[in-house]
Amino acid sequence: QVLPVESGGGVVQAGGSLRLSCADAGRTFSGYSMAWFRQAPGSERQFLAGVSWSGAVTTISDSVKDRFSFSRDNAKNTVYLQMNSLKPEDTAVYYCASTTALRPGPGSYYNYWGQGTEVTVSS
Repeated sequence: QVLPVESGGGVVQAGGSLRLSCADAGRTFSGYSMAWFRQAPGSERQFLAGVSWSGAVTTISDSVKDRFSFSRDNAKNTVYLQMNSLKPEDTAVYYCASTTALRPGPGSYYNYWGQGTEVTVSS
């Protein structure tokens, strides 16, 4: 199985925006849901949101639901995370992962994980 690959991270000032991409070229991509996670320094990995195989967005973390948006383009085998109004507490490594769950959430089993992309937000 080809693993997901995240990209788009970087350093941005508070209030700025970034768009992260996650590409997964696996042969079963269209049958998988995807999810975004992040892990801040010294913290455990946090679930952000899931994107179903049909593009529907599942449960979104309260900490980001008003500022982050999620989408999927099956033609490009890619899911996106648009981050706006970034805050220093958003600093973390951001991961995407795949699952066969139709409605992915924090308790779903994730089969494959990307290596992550770093986001640093300065004040």
